[in-house]
Amino acid sequence: MLLNDKLKPYRLLLASQSPRRRELMTGCGLAYELAPKYDCEETYPEDLPAEQVPLYLSRLKSETYPAPLAPNDILLTADTVVVLDGEVLGKPHGRDDACRMLGRLSGRRHTVVSGVTLRTACRMHSFEVRTGVWFRKLTDEEIAHYVDTFRPFDKAGSYGIQEWIGYAAIERIEGSFYNVMGLPVQKVYTELDKFLNS
Repeated sequence: MLLNDKLKPYRLLLASQSPRRRELMTGCGLAYELAPKYDCEETYPEDLPAEQVPLYLSRLKSETYPAPLAPNDILLTADTVVVLDGEVLGKPHGRDDACRMLGRLSGRRHTVVSGVTLRTACRMHSFEVRTGVWFRKLTDEEIAHYVDTFRPFDKAGSYGIQEWIGYAAIERIEGSFYNVMGLPVQKVYTELDKFLNS
């Protein structure tokens, strides 16, 4: 039975304000509802290794969801970070910060890590996906053009792989392309299927 058919008795709630996550969920044909927006202070222990941050935050987002889940609800929460030299590069604080981040990523490999949590009223399952990304060396002019044209201030690491920079500057990736966009949708699909079967 196709996953879409298995999901018919359930209400899949996507707890994310990211337009890219909504686009990816729609693109793979998963019927979902957008969960109401709620506040979650995305803080994590200072000694937590950078690669473990998104899994921790996806669980935190799930656990702080304010409404009780109905018996047929499945809540999906996710978090994606860019990791360079063991440090989380989050969303930039403005133009200068975005340019600085891209300057650090230029000519180097970094890792994009997503954590995803699936939760019902009585079960919770979390998983992570990692993707290696290689940038060619960028000029200051290219960085300024990208930041000023695309204003990537809502994106971890200050870039969107689906935008100009992905076409012009990313030499290769190792792993899921869609993970770099913000949701490892193939893994979500297969893990959701297993979650329903368990």
